Amino acid sequence: MSTTTPDADDAVLSVENLSVSYGKVQALKDVDIAVRSGETVAVIGPNGAGKSTLVDTIGGFHDYEGTIRYNGTEIADSSTPALIDDGLFYCTERRDLFDYMSVEQNLRLGSYLNNEGEEERLADVFDLFPRLEERRSQETQSLSGGEKQMLSLGRGLMSDPEFLILDEPSIGLAPVILQDISEALESIQELSVEVLICEQNITFALEHADRLYLLENGAVRRSGTPDSLESDKFVETYIGG
Repeated sequence: MSTTTPDADDAVLSVENLSVSYGKVQALKDVDIAVRSGETVAVIGPNGAGKSTLVDTIGGFHDYEGTIRYNGTEIADSSTPALIDDGLFYCTERRDLFDYMSVEQNLRLGSYLNNEGEEERLADVFDLFPRLEERRSQETQSLSGGEKQMLSLGRGLMSDPEFLILDEPSIGLAPVILQDISEALESIQELSVEVLICEQNITFALEHADRLYLLENGAVRRSGTPDSLESDKFVETYIGG
């Protein structure tokens, strides 16, 4: 395994010895990951590897054993609103949008804890995703899957995040929409926002991540930079290269 994983003391987000179970089924076992300042980290792995359980747990949706620290504070001691107020925003695979609200109303919900500069952030989101501006008055249920993914990411940006968690941002997207998401992510990275991505699309993950972790059967099997993992025979087999 690569030794590029940073020490927990150097990390904005540190996960140590994390274990999560659903009854008698262990979904995660002794998982260690870390994200440093300004870094984009991807957790890759097949369906059922435990990726969504990992980020759901970081987002406060599961009980766990081990430690999860954000900016040095154990997240079990913080409520979800407090984490958002501290700059941590989680865009779930479910998207969690309100279908009968308009696109603009859904976006503005992202800034409900911090509405200072809301209009500027809304303009920035519309610059990133012109499709959303075109549809700002439409009910969200009328959007395509790709447009809903844009809306979910846009709502996250409306919170003025310092740390953004994205669960399967590329899932089910047409290539043209995936390109829009990719360009938006590059813009976010330029702002030195920390990003944690869970992703089955290995090509997408390799393009954007500074470091990656390969998760399989609830455990980290490999970690390293894109270059080191692309040359790793174990990961090459998984990628299909």
